[in-house]
Amino acid sequence: MHEKYGRSVLAAMEVSRDDISLYGCIEPELVENEHLARVRSIVEKPSPEEAPSNLAAIGRYVLTPEIFECLRRTQPGVGGELQLTDAINLLAQEQAVYAYVFEGGRFDVGNKLDYLKATIELAIDREDIGQAFRDWLADFVERKKMI
Repeated sequence: MHEKYGRSVLAAMEVSRDDISLYGCIEPELVENEHLARVRSIVEKPSPEEAPSNLAAIGRYVLTPEIFECLRRTQPGVGGELQLTDAINLLAQEQAVYAYVFEGGRFDVGNKLDYLKATIELAIDREDIGQAFRDWLADFVERKKMI
């Protein structure tokens, strides 16, 4: 999408309203199909009641160089920190920013359970340690069944 439009693109995913406060939340405007939207605005970790949608930015971005000027103009936001989301929101007011709605598996390594799942899934697929790790994991699970 970046190559097609020459603009910033955010990976996005629909999440439950209860979970939207864990993400940057996108106010979308449909562009091409159900997978691509223009970002009208984006807000960091809104309450479910204040969220403009259930479309979450999931931490994968292709950003144009203009993001750096937007970062320079960004004031501390949620938690007293500079938020990339706030800079992206500035950028979206000045030029098109798109959200590509991603479907499929992903791990949110900011979530402890997802972090562990990602570690295990990646470890079992490694050529160098995968088989040894699978053997250890099977043995570990079997031992835990006995307790």
